[in-house]
Amino acid sequence: MLVCDMLERCGWETAAAADAAEAARLFAEFDPDALLTDIDLGSRPSGAELASMLSELAPHLGIVFLSSYPRAAAGAKVMGLDRAVFVSKQDLGSPADLVAALEVALSTGPVPTPSVPPPTDALGTLTRHQLEVLAMIARGWSNEQIAEASGSTVRAVERSVSRLFERLGVTGDAAVSSRVAAATMYVAAFGPAR
Repeated sequence: MLVCDMLERCGWETAAAADAAEAARLFAEFDPDALLTDIDLGSRPSGAELASMLSELAPHLGIVFLSSYPRAAAGAKVMGLDRAVFVSKQDLGSPADLVAALEVALSTGPVPTPSVPPPTDALGTLTRHQLEVLAMIARGWSNEQIAEASGSTVRAVERSVSRLFERLGVTGDAAVSSRVAAATMYVAAFGPAR
């Protein structure tokens, strides 16, 4: 609500939604030019899944992710979406920064390419089982949920996930969540996990 209030004071017309389901319902009524969302909404669908779904319905939709995730976790192509813009909550200095991000997302020109290297072909080195586990991670499942769905123990899933992260090269940087970085690679390659 604070962000909507700030944007309205800057001359934008806004509609606030408590979750992705409400945002999808409002989308048809409001017909927005831009979507401003966090990546993690605390429930499914996630902000990335919402953005993907709405951008298919309205390719002109400008998308801005305002998130506390590290920039690298969003991927070189932000959450796998063309023309999406990433704004770190920690780096947001003023309302003007957010307005500028919205204007970039709404521009018809290309979005500046961030200095994050694109995902490698590491996904091609994964086994079928590892890809299935990665898809469950991309859905936001916990190790316990993955263990239950795959008939494994939590400890076996933990080892599998650890090897998966090593193979994808998403370990070793304390500033980046390995889980988010791996899920982002999956979404960039295959779209939102269903």
